[in-house]
Amino acid sequence: MIWQVNGYNLAMYRRVLAAVNEFTNSESAAHYAIALSESSQAKLLLVFVAREGIDKETFKQAESALERLFMEAEARGVEVESVTEKGDPLKKICDIARKDDIDIAFTATRREDVSKRFFVRTLARDLMLRLPCSVAMVRVVRMGKTHPRNVLVPLRGHMIRIEERACFVASLARAFGAHVTLFHLHNPITSFFGGEIHLKPAERAERIPKDIEDFTRCLREYGIGHENKSGYGAVSRAITIEAAHRRNDLIVMGASERSLFRSITRGNPVEEVLRETPCNLIILRPEHEA
Repeated sequence: MIWQVNGYNLAMYRRVLAAVNEFTNSESAAHYAIALSESSQAKLLLVFVAREGIDKETFKQAESALERLFMEAEARGVEVESVTEKGDPLKKICDIARKDDIDIAFTATRREDVSKRFFVRTLARDLMLRLPCSVAMVRVVRMGKTHPRNVLVPLRGHMIRIEERACFVASLARAFGAHVTLFHLHNPITSFFGGEIHLKPAERAERIPKDIEDFTRCLREYGIGHENKSGYGAVSRAITIEAAHRRNDLIVMGASERSLFRSITRGNPVEEVLRETPCNLIILRPEHEA
């Protein structure tokens, strides 16, 4: 049975992959994969790829994490499979994603990844750019806060694959019973003589881009309650301040492949939020059409 509301269903994700390793943050990130699998009634594949030369203690830690996650998924009624292989993690995970026709993969960043420029070569970055499916990259800030009650979803104009973005947010909100806040940043109008002009709330509502309205409509069709907020200012700072002020447990941001490649050389607000987020963060690179 597939959860369905007003003709919309969460069947977009039928096969979910969670990349797991010996680090605690990857186990925490996999909890979101379990929740998405439960909500979408998808099959979950837990994958650990051991690099050549891995020591026994590290291997044992990763295997223990796989076992804990497997038991949690089973307890939540998720069809789950655990896979352990040896070799290059990037190549192996990409091969598994193709062979098993994975719809979305979860990967985690480490604290060490974000203490430097994010797009210096890391496994998380390579998976984000090269996997042949949608990717949810998780930045875990609070290990014990992987059951969000308040989710912040920053939105901007010119979004792609709107229905998948809405489906992803709806799936997580449904799984956790979470409240969703949509946060739209307005650009002030520039006057030739008077500088920046900040609009009143009613005027802002009239200038909401159509794709944000479409996202809101999709979320509403999924039966997910939400509230709308708007603001001004530098994108990354406004998002992190909003999340800290409202004590959000999770931020969900979208990122296109094009913006990710551009970030390699120039950086962007997604990367800045990744560094400064006061709570757990998921960056979604959607690949599915409606």
